[in-house]
Amino acid sequence: MKLFRKKDTDPTASAPAPSAPIGDAALEKYAAPNLGMFKLKATLGTGTFGRVKLVQDKETKRHHALKILKKSEVIRLKQVEHVKNEKHILMQMHHPFLVNMLGCFQNDRNIYMVLEYVPGGELFSLLRRENKFANDVAVFYAGQIVLAFEYMHSMNIVYRDLKPENLLIGADGYLKITDFGFAKFVEDRTWTLCGTPEYLAPEIIQSRGHNKSVDWWALGILIYEMLAGYPPFYDETPFGIYQKILKGNIEFSRSISKEGRDLIRRLLTADRTKRYGSLKNGVADIKTHEWFRSLDWDALYQKKLKAPFIPRVKSDSDTSNFDEYPESDGMSAPIVDQDGALFGDLC
Repeated sequence: MKLFRKKDTDPTASAPAPSAPIGDAALEKYAAPNLGMFKLKATLGTGTFGRVKLVQDKETKRHHALKILKKSEVIRLKQVEHVKNEKHILMQMHHPFLVNMLGCFQNDRNIYMVLEYVPGGELFSLLRRENKFANDVAVFYAGQIVLAFEYMHSMNIVYRDLKPENLLIGADGYLKITDFGFAKFVEDRTWTLCGTPEYLAPEIIQSRGHNKSVDWWALGILIYEMLAGYPPFYDETPFGIYQKILKGNIEFSRSISKEGRDLIRRLLTADRTKRYGSLKNGVADIKTHEWFRSLDWDALYQKKLKAPFIPRVKSDSDTSNFDEYPESDGMSAPIVDQDGALFGDLC
């Protein structure tokens, strides 16, 4: 469980069918990748289980992100099934607004996931630099999240970790959702307490069981944060945040329009049976809302709209939009996995 954020046309027209995404068709998945195929470069991020490194395919010269998970840490923290679930979900999905997996392999020390490299850095960094976004900018970014969630939910996948830190900006200025460690196949309800305090829906805090509707709650939080520059429920401690979420009092910034306030209220509805995205019309209630009236959903999906911000990216190996991290050899104790009982069916 993550407890703290890591840093301070016809509007009813649907996007192309989820089974036929476009935008990243040129990406080729690896049938049988191995560590020898890649040249390891800079570290892009670190976490509890390991780190993410920029790598270059020695043959194609293309750059990717390699997520390296230490088996010893995965086992120690009892996250074997969690990691298996993340990999399975990533292999099922392919969408222009998701960081797509290209392959997976392992050795006796680590699990390796080959992912798209998204060089523009985090939306978090851009938002902190700009303080807050203009309404049309927030509409542009929120629309991509709506389409990504529509796709994931069509596969009964709930994401459960939306926040600006998990939204990467591509060289084209469009977003890609990353970090699927909390994603899960959910047909009915699940009870796991997970997520980031400011973005948790009331039903998660109260352990009443939750489903896909928690993603739409999180979308309401994100829209508010993009427009105001801070989340609607904020406190110095997680407990204080939880209390404010359960009280449900929202004080709107003057920078948020009447239409924006209305959509946020409809998403931040404590009763999930009345929350937008979870009603009879599903995601259509969100896509046809007045706040999105200027958005051409089909053009957005096909990336035909002009992005409001284009990151400075000198090459496909540019890491200047990410923080610098001390390098490590990534070595860990080898794991004896008798007959592949733990990780045999992972990759």
